Amino acid sequence: MKTNLLTALILILLFIYSCSNFQEEKIEVKQEHIGKYLEKNVLLITLRNSNGSVLTLTNYGARITGIVVPDKYGNMDNVALGFETFEKILSGSKSAGATIGRYANRIANGKFTLNNIEYKLNLNNGQNSIHGGPNGWHSVIWDTKINKNSKRPSVKFSYLSPNMEEGFPGNVKISVTYSWTNNDEIIIDYKYKTDKKTIVNVTNHTFFNLRGAGNSDVLNHLLLLRASSFTPIDSQMIPTGEIRPVINSPFDFTTPHTIGERINEDCEQLTLGFGYDHNFVLDNIEEVDAIIHDPNSGRIMEVITDQPGIQFYVTKNKSWFCLETSHFPDSPNHPNFPSTEITPGVNVKTKTIYRFTMK
Repeated sequence: MKTNLLTALILILLFIYSCSNFQEEKIEVKQEHIGKYLEKNVLLITLRNSNGSVLTLTNYGARITGIVVPDKYGNMDNVALGFETFEKILSGSKSAGATIGRYANRIANGKFTLNNIEYKLNLNNGQNSIHGGPNGWHSVIWDTKINKNSKRPSVKFSYLSPNMEEGFPGNVKISVTYSWTNNDEIIIDYKYKTDKKTIVNVTNHTFFNLRGAGNSDVLNHLLLLRASSFTPIDSQMIPTGEIRPVINSPFDFTTPHTIGERINEDCEQLTLGFGYDHNFVLDNIEEVDAIIHDPNSGRIMEVITDQPGIQFYVTKNKSWFCLETSHFPDSPNHPNFPSTEITPGVNVKTKTIYRFTMK
């Protein structure tokens, strides 16, 4: 009798396991050509999971072009700033949804010193360099490999950034792999290495609105950000080098606050720019580093990362927000910040997950 019960239990567990594997594999992958850029084909890749949720990607800038997920009523909508055609991608925000490198965020005066050599970068943010320069990784065509047969279908974008591209030393090989799960998770795996000592700071620059693209502002979105400190900026949006506690300030999201609750306070750090465009120093204690919730749609986005910082940015018209996981801005010029230097022979890996749920 006990043998029969044990056999039945094993069969049930095997059935559950096989069903879960089947569900994991049930992701449709579609590829199409949407144009040409510098004589290379521009691809649009669509991944649709078993829930009907959709992630769209393109090899131009290894970028996300759309994230369609349900709200609490079952309505599907795109929660990312995306563009339907390559022409619209080119005419829209250069960084929207893109993989940003070699150096995400700003480098003061477009220069840094490495091994006693001063490197001068191409400037594209006043007197500073931002997001790898005007022709950074967001503006190149990446090699594309679609893995349809794995347990978790994925799209791998690869690029060889040549020595002195935009002024950065070393040949850097970078790959960015996007996986889209049946739990409505975007898993982003970054891997890179160099043949010469250099600096790298990579992120994804998707603009989000959990109410749906263009449906409203994001001021009522409720944000929990597990970061006890942030890096204050000067009038050029460059970190001063200070790491300041967020307590008793509009930058304290360690308990939930809406984005708009304190954005107009008379606070020097908020008036230097136009609100929030700051790097937060993550506590990196709990699994989930940030949670943002839109009460109207019920959509929730969780951010999980192994990076030390997250740039919280709200656009000027307050229709979008960004939560960019990365190292700190201008780290090469601040020895007290976590280092972004990489050396030959070292393979760097980092991961960020955006998970979408609802309540």
